[in-house]
Amino acid sequence: MAIHQDPVGSGLVATLARPGGNVTGLSTLAPELQGKRLQLLKELLPRLSRVAVLADPTVSIQREDVRALEPAARALQIELQVVEARTPHEIDAAFAAATRERAGALIVLSGPMFFGERGRITRLAAKNRLPAVYGWKEAAKLGGLMTYGVDFVHLYRRAATYVDKILKGARPADLPVEQPSKLDLVVNLRAAKALGLTFPQRVLTLADEIIE
Repeated sequence: MAIHQDPVGSGLVATLARPGGNVTGLSTLAPELQGKRLQLLKELLPRLSRVAVLADPTVSIQREDVRALEPAARALQIELQVVEARTPHEIDAAFAAATRERAGALIVLSGPMFFGERGRITRLAAKNRLPAVYGWKEAAKLGGLMTYGVDFVHLYRRAATYVDKILKGARPADLPVEQPSKLDLVVNLRAAKALGLTFPQRVLTLADEIIE
């Protein structure tokens, strides 16, 4: 596996240190990063009180993502509104629900369908004037406001080292699951300007990449 979000929580491996079965590889730490994404939105929008969470209910790990957001939301005094889309055809309706309930920002959870529709989702966020944070930096390249997460290309390259070890006789059960050693924060100044927003200097200082 190259980009599994929660291999222990899903039951795919016994522990990160000793997977114990015939699967190993890399984890993206997705649930653990959700609170940080919410915090970044709050820093950008100090008066933020309601955040929509775009979720695909067919992706089981996203239930853990939502649960991981709840303590951070309570601490920041933010109300979460989960809007669901099972297919690309339901994405427009999810955005309509978010704007109807006056969400002040949006978190897009990671999943295959959302990644495939990333261009459409970033356009809808801009059209509906919803400041949004994503888990993959490709969204920022397409006009998304802000992304915080792992570099998928790097993880796929790292996965090749596991293939090499297994082909040379290593047992997957004995190869620890690797966690990301680097997380990237990418901010898009053009997207912020279109929304009438200015990134705080602290966020710009932390950013690994700034799109102007």
